[in-house]
Amino acid sequence: MNDASVPPPPTVDPALIAKVLAEAVPHWVRYAGKTVVVKYGGHAMGAGGETFAQDIVLLRQLGMNPIVVHGGGPQINRLLDRLGIKSRFVNGLRVTDAETMEVVEMVLAGTINKQLVAAINAAGGCAIGVCGKDGNLIRAQQVTRNGDIGFVGEPSEIAANVIAGFAAAGMTPVIAPIGVGEGGETYNINSDTVAGAVAAASGAARFLLLTDVPGVLDGDKQLIPELAAAEARRMIGDGTISGGMIPKVETCLDAVDQGVEAAVILDGRVPHAILLELFTAGAGTLIRGA
Repeated sequence: MNDASVPPPPTVDPALIAKVLAEAVPHWVRYAGKTVVVKYGGHAMGAGGETFAQDIVLLRQLGMNPIVVHGGGPQINRLLDRLGIKSRFVNGLRVTDAETMEVVEMVLAGTINKQLVAAINAAGGCAIGVCGKDGNLIRAQQVTRNGDIGFVGEPSEIAANVIAGFAAAGMTPVIAPIGVGEGGETYNINSDTVAGAVAAASGAARFLLLTDVPGVLDGDKQLIPELAAAEARRMIGDGTISGGMIPKVETCLDAVDQGVEAAVILDGRVPHAILLELFTAGAGTLIRGA
C-alpha cells in the first residue's frame, strides 16, 4: 500500500535535458583527449569538496586526462599550531626549517594527498598519489631571492615522461607540491607554482586554479570573465589586481607563456566548479596568452 504522505519523485523535463546536452557536448568534444591540470587549493577544500572527486572522475570518463595538484596551507597551519611550532612568512612563502619541513611533508604528501586519492577512487576513478620525490617528478632548487628561508624551493624540472606514464596507464595523478633537490634535499614548494609548471610540462589545454574567490575582479569588484595576458599585466601594474591575487595571476601568465592554451582562476568552493567552467560559458576568469 502506497504511503500518500510520500511525495512522488520529481519529473525531469526532457527538453531541459536536451538543452543541457546541446550546450555541453561541444565543450566536451573540444577537450576530448586533452590534458586538464587542476590546482585544488587548501582554502578551496570544504564546501565544494563533495563534488570535486566526482568532477575529476567524470573528466576521465569523458576521455580527458585530468591531473590534480593540491595545496594544504590551512591544514599545515593547524598541525603546526597543535605542535606548538610558530609559522613565519616572507613575501607569502613559509619559512621552512627542518622541523617544519617534516610537518609540511606529513600533511601534504601524507594526509591530504591520500584523502584526495581515496575520494577520487571512491567516486569510481583510478587515482594515484605522488609527490615530487616519486620518480624524481619535481626537481627543485632552493629559493634564495628572499634571503635564507630554509627548505623552500621552486621547480627546476618536471618529469613529463612520468606524468605521461600515468596517463597511458589510465590513472589520475594527484600531486603533492614537495620537490627534491640535486643532493636529495626535500623542498616545500608553492602549490600554485607546481601546478603551473606541471601544466606547462604536460602541454595542458586548460590549467584550472581552484581557490576561495570567484576570480579576478575589476575596480568595481565585479568578476572579469576573460583577460588577455597584456591586460592582466596592465592591471597588475595599475593596482587593480593586488595582494594575493598577483602571484595567482602571474602563475597563470607563466603557464600560458609556456604553451598552456588558457588558465582559469575560479572558486573551488562552488559545487561542480570544474564542470561549470569546462562545459558552460565559464565560471571564473580565463587568461589567454598573446
